[in-house]
Amino acid sequence: MMEKYSGLNVLDLPMNDPDVMELFISTKSLGVSPEDIGSEVGTFGLPEFGTNFVRGMIKESKPKNFTDLLQISGLSHGTDVWLGNAQELIKNSTCTISEVIGTRDSIMVYLMHKGLEPSLAFKIMEITRKGKAKKELTPEMVAEMKAHDVPDWYIDSCFKIQYMFPKAHAAAYVMSALRLGWFKVHMPQVFYSAFLSVAPGGFDAEIVTQGKAHIVRVLREIEGKGKEASQKETDMVATLQMCNEAYARGFVFLKPDLKKSHSFHFQPEGENGIRCPFSSMGGLGEAAAESIYEACRDTDIISIEDLRTKAQISKAVIEILRKNGVLDGLSDTNQLTMFDGDSTFSKRAAEPSPAKDEKKSAKKSDDNDSQNDDTLQLSMF
Repeated sequence: MMEKYSGLNVLDLPMNDPDVMELFISTKSLGVSPEDIGSEVGTFGLPEFGTNFVRGMIKESKPKNFTDLLQISGLSHGTDVWLGNAQELIKNSTCTISEVIGTRDSIMVYLMHKGLEPSLAFKIMEITRKGKAKKELTPEMVAEMKAHDVPDWYIDSCFKIQYMFPKAHAAAYVMSALRLGWFKVHMPQVFYSAFLSVAPGGFDAEIVTQGKAHIVRVLREIEGKGKEASQKETDMVATLQMCNEAYARGFVFLKPDLKKSHSFHFQPEGENGIRCPFSSMGGLGEAAAESIYEACRDTDIISIEDLRTKAQISKAVIEILRKNGVLDGLSDTNQLTMFDGDSTFSKRAAEPSPAKDEKKSAKKSDDNDSQNDDTLQLSMF
């Protein structure tokens, strides 16, 4: 979707853009303050780097380059590698993010760099990454590491690890994050539109189209519920955070529109608009969204009755559309008055006839006949 909306090939994007790297340090490259978006870094929407947990890791570890991001990716996917392990080492200034054990491959490379035999370095890596160090890392292996100046904190860290992430997988995540980050910094309208099209994650047009203040209010309500929040509410938090960020950067989410919306894709519109698709309305299923899109794509919809007939949708779907303001301006039925839109004629038809003043003493039946003549209306089906 990024390529479709931008016309660019993601493989051609630079991997060393300083403004993109700034996303992992501050919110500067987004042009907003941390208070505006509720985060000290700008990684909302970046794969594996946008969650509360990983943003906390970023804040504590302060990455400076691609290698540091690899470490964070590995730490966030491992078991007992960050909490109670690398986190404490960094907090106590024992070592930096670059030095902790982040991925399984780094153990072997580090030990070989220290001078251990490749076969032994490999064996220690395999034992550690599988969480078997407490049982299989022998005193002889430990002695060999110490003989080659491997620090005690590094050896202790090996004993705590239960599972380690491979470096190749971590690299794939980081490269994806950096490429998406480029769009987020340099083509934000494309980024938000494409990302939400692929991963809407609980997006609700009724909430989001009401603006930034309303989104913040909903986020606070969900946060206030704590563990009492429903799964649906919990699932929409990440998406609402990103939408709040989009508003803070000057973008606006436009409500679904019969003539402009796609069934599933969020679309850039104008300089700062993002048009919501039909599927973004809460309670409206994919089949209904597609039916509405197909019905409106090639023909004009003249009434709610016309839409329901052409799209073959239920009254419940109609109510969802009505609640989201999609049906504003549409009449209920196909019945049209010939005088609709002709204000001059309507005004004249509504004016009292001079004959009425001259015939005040006429019979009631005559008055009724005169009134019927003056307010004549024709209906067209």
